[in-house]
Amino acid sequence: MTDTAIALDTRSRPKPARRRAKEIDVAAVSAANFKSRWLILVALILAAIMEVLDTTIINVALPQMAGNLSTTTQEIAWVSTGYILSNVVVLPMTAFLNARFGRRNYLTGSIVLFTVASLFCGLSHSLGEIVLWRVLQGVGGAALISTAQATLVQVFPPEEQSLVQPLFLMGLVVAPTLGPALGGGITDAASWHWCFFINVPVGIFAGALVYFFLHDTEPARTDQPADWAGIALLATGLASLQYVLEEGQQDDWFNSPAIVRLTALSIITMVALAVWQMSPRNTHPMIDFRVLRNRSLVAGMILFVAVGFGLYGVSYLYPLLAQTIQGLTAAQTGMALLPGGLATAFSIVFCGVVTSNPKSKIDARLLTLFGIGVSIVAMWFMAHLNPQVGAPDVFWPLLIRGLSIGFLFVPVNQLAIGSLKPDEVNQGTGLLGLARQLGGSFGIAILATFLSSHIQSDRAALAPHMSTHNPAFNERLGGLTAMLTQHGLSAADAAGGALGMLDRIMSQQALSMAYNDTFLFLLLINLATAPSLLLLRRAKPGAAPAGMH
Repeated sequence: MTDTAIALDTRSRPKPARRRAKEIDVAAVSAANFKSRWLILVALILAAIMEVLDTTIINVALPQMAGNLSTTTQEIAWVSTGYILSNVVVLPMTAFLNARFGRRNYLTGSIVLFTVASLFCGLSHSLGEIVLWRVLQGVGGAALISTAQATLVQVFPPEEQSLVQPLFLMGLVVAPTLGPALGGGITDAASWHWCFFINVPVGIFAGALVYFFLHDTEPARTDQPADWAGIALLATGLASLQYVLEEGQQDDWFNSPAIVRLTALSIITMVALAVWQMSPRNTHPMIDFRVLRNRSLVAGMILFVAVGFGLYGVSYLYPLLAQTIQGLTAAQTGMALLPGGLATAFSIVFCGVVTSNPKSKIDARLLTLFGIGVSIVAMWFMAHLNPQVGAPDVFWPLLIRGLSIGFLFVPVNQLAIGSLKPDEVNQGTGLLGLARQLGGSFGIAILATFLSSHIQSDRAALAPHMSTHNPAFNERLGGLTAMLTQHGLSAADAAGGALGMLDRIMSQQALSMAYNDTFLFLLLINLATAPSLLLLRRAKPGAAPAGMH
C-alpha cells in the first residue's frame, strides 16, 4: 500500500508542474498582449495627431505656398479644401471599409496612403499635383480617427477604456490648437515642404506598429457585395455640401448659380442616400442608420457638431483677430494659442481620471455641462475686447476656452460610445467623426459669413459719426490736423491725412465690434446645444463602451 501510494504520488507530481507551466504561459501571453495593445495605442495616437494636425498646420504656410507654386490666394485654398472634401466623404464609409478589408489591413493601408501622399505633397511643383495628393491624403486620414477609436474599444479591456480614450482624444483636440504654432515655426525655419515631410517618419513608425502588433478578431468579409449606389450618393452629397461650405463665402453664397445647384444636389442625394440605406431592397447597406435609434449617440453627434463648431471656429477667428487687430505674426499667433492647448491637455487627463475611477460619483453629464458653462464664460470675455487689445488681454479667455474643450470631448465621447452595442461601435465612431468634421466646416463657413456681414454693418453704423456735425469728431480732426501740420505738412495735406487716420480708426473699431459680435454668436451656439444633454443616458463610473462586453 505504501509503495503503491508512493508510486501514485510520484506519477502525480508532474501534473502541478504542468499546471504551473501553463499558468506561466498564460501570464506570458497576457504580458505580451499588454505590451502589444499599448504599442497599438501609441501608433494610433500618432496617426490621429498626423491627421488632425494636417487640417491646421498648413494654414499659416498657404501664402508661402502660393508664392512658390505661382497661384492666387483663392486657388491655393484648394490645398485645404481638397483634403477636407475627401476626408468628409470617406468618414461615414470607414465601418464598411473596415469590414471589407479587415481592421489591420485597412488601418495599415490608410497610414501608408497618408504617409506616401504626405511625401508627394512636399515634392509637388504645381497646384494640380499638390491638390491631387492632398485629396488622397484625406482619403487615408479618414480611418486614422474613427476606425482607430473603434480599434481601441476592441483592443483594451473595459476597466482601461476611461484612461485610453482620453489619451487618444488628447491628440485629437490639442493638435488643431498647436497646428498654427508648429506650422508657423516650420515655415519660418525651413519651408512649407517640411509641413508634409514631418509626417513621413511618424507615418512609417505608426504603420509598422499597427501592422506587426494589431490582429483582427474577425475575418475580413471580402465576399460581401459593395453598396456602389450608396457610395455614389454619399460621395456626391457630402462632396457637394463640403464645397458649398468651403467656397460659399467667397462666391457670395446663393447669389452664385454654382452654389445654388450644388446645394440642391447635396439635399437631393443625401435624402436619396437615407432612403436607399433603409430600403429592404438594400441587403448590404454601407451605413446602418438604425444605429441612430440610440439617443445617446444622437446627442453625442449634436454636441460634437457644436464642439467642432467652436474648436475650429475659434482656431479660425483668433488668428484673424491677432493679425488684423493685435498685429501679431503667424508664429506669435501660434504661441498665443499654445497655453490654451496645454489647458486642453490638462482637462482631458483630469476628466479621464475622474471618469475612470470606480468610486467616483460624478455624473459625466455634469462634466459636460461644466464644459459648456466654461466655454460660455470664455466667449463672453472674447466678446468684450477693444481695438487696443493686447496679448495679456486674450491670455485668460483663450486659456479658459482651452480648458473647456476637455470637459466637452471626454464625457460626451464616453457616454456616446459607451451606449453602443459591439456591432455598432465602428459605425458610431464614424458618425461621431463626421459630426465633428462637419461641425468644423459649418462653423468656419457660418462664422466667416457672420464676421464679414457684421464688419460691413458695424462700419455703416459708425459712418454717421464721421461728420462735422459731431463735436467729438471735429475736436479729434482738429487735433490730428494740428499734429500733422507741426510735422511739416501743408494745411490741405494735413487735413486729408487727418481724415485718413480717422477713417482707419473707424475701420479698426468696426472690425473689433464685428469680432465681438461673432464671439457672442458662438456663446449663443453653446447655449443652444446645452439641452441635448438631456438625451444622454448616465453611465456608471469607470464604465467601458459596450463594445467591450
